[in-house]
Amino acid sequence: MKEKEESRLQDFLDKPERALWSIALPVMAGMAIQTMYSIVDMLFIGQLGGDSITAVAFNMPLYFFVMGITFGIGTGLTSSISRAIGAENKKKADNAANHGLLLGLFLGISLTVFGLILGKKVLSTLGAPDEMLEESWDYLRVTCYGMTFIVFAIVFRSILAGEGDMKFPVMVAVIGTILNLILDPIFIFNLDKYGGFGLGMGVEGAALASVVSQTIVFSIFVYMLFWKDHAYISFDLKNFSFSPELMKEILWVGIPSSISMIIMSFGQGVFNYILVDGYGPDAVAAYTISGRLDMLMFLPIMGIATGLVTTVGMFTGAKRMDKVRSIIIYGISRAFVIVALASSLIFISAPYIMGLFTEDPIIEEIGIGALRTLCFAYPFVGIAMPCGRIMQGLGQGLPVLVITALRVLLISAPLAYYFANNGYDIIWIWYSIAISIGVSAIVGPLWVWKTINSMENNTEVIPE
Repeated sequence: MKEKEESRLQDFLDKPERALWSIALPVMAGMAIQTMYSIVDMLFIGQLGGDSITAVAFNMPLYFFVMGITFGIGTGLTSSISRAIGAENKKKADNAANHGLLLGLFLGISLTVFGLILGKKVLSTLGAPDEMLEESWDYLRVTCYGMTFIVFAIVFRSILAGEGDMKFPVMVAVIGTILNLILDPIFIFNLDKYGGFGLGMGVEGAALASVVSQTIVFSIFVYMLFWKDHAYISFDLKNFSFSPELMKEILWVGIPSSISMIIMSFGQGVFNYILVDGYGPDAVAAYTISGRLDMLMFLPIMGIATGLVTTVGMFTGAKRMDKVRSIIIYGISRAFVIVALASSLIFISAPYIMGLFTEDPIIEEIGIGALRTLCFAYPFVGIAMPCGRIMQGLGQGLPVLVITALRVLLISAPLAYYFANNGYDIIWIWYSIAISIGVSAIVGPLWVWKTINSMENNTEVIPE
């Protein structure tokens, strides 16, 4: 076992901007590779036909549901660990990590059982047409078999994020993504040109490739964290002592974050239903493709937002609210400018981009309209999304839930439903999304600043 390294707290306090980028850049790189995989995966599936794209699209709300719960709890874990390290309480940080493993085991088993028992019925409820239901279920069923490994990979990533280490989890994610890209064509197609080397499993093969790669990612994490002692955090499961107070602290941030992400997955399902009912399956396919490109657009936002959870958490734990304010202004301003520039490029190249994914002129036309309309809203995501993560770093989970519910349930979904059922052109669906983003970009910063002012005036608000 190697000797444990010192925490990154002092380095972060001395150079906060550098600290933010030390987390943000690896996250961006990892997400870029993951997003490129997602795009290439969709290209592979697209070769099976438009129906296959749509069948997989009906899995997306469930995918976001699972990711929502897991990443939500992971965010609570990251927040607790970073604030404990900021307060120089390593024992608490270690114990939080052990509680995270317990939560991961519970989530992994629960989600697997739920998916295998109720998954097909849920897909039907979400609007999957009868002719696509079996193919959609094939994809989901295989995914469920690897659910526990997917959950634990996120838990391990969240633990390391709490101590400010994102390089290692990103390296592991890169390995998993590359493996996935290699396995995708082998599992999906027959590969007759190469002597029938492929398995020809269709969408099942795409899901199986992901399961295999995530299993290997899980194995690497276990080896490095438990056998090689890679992290500053220590894992001592033999002497684990359950703490209701610590679990409450993790869940206080994690549950609202999970619910907010579930709301977003629900919103995804609602939009799929609205689109297929009002505009047909082609609209769902176009929306799915544009959604994959959204992920690429949001890379810098997610990177900076992830960095803000850790840096804000550490600075809050250290009771350095001056550092909290400065890193917030720095992070949000950079996110806005970067995404504004990227949006300009997407707007110009939208026809070419959509042409890479489909040869269907209807899907292509709808997708171009979605991309170009939302390009005007994307920069404001660079304000709204980091604000939610900042609040989590401050130890506050409720604001992100309230803002998400406002954006999805009270603005975008009702507006989209109204437009679709009153004969409006599909571009008004994209307008509904843009309006909701604008509102979030106003409410988020106001809530953040109010919370910081309160914490400065009442030291009891600062988590110990």
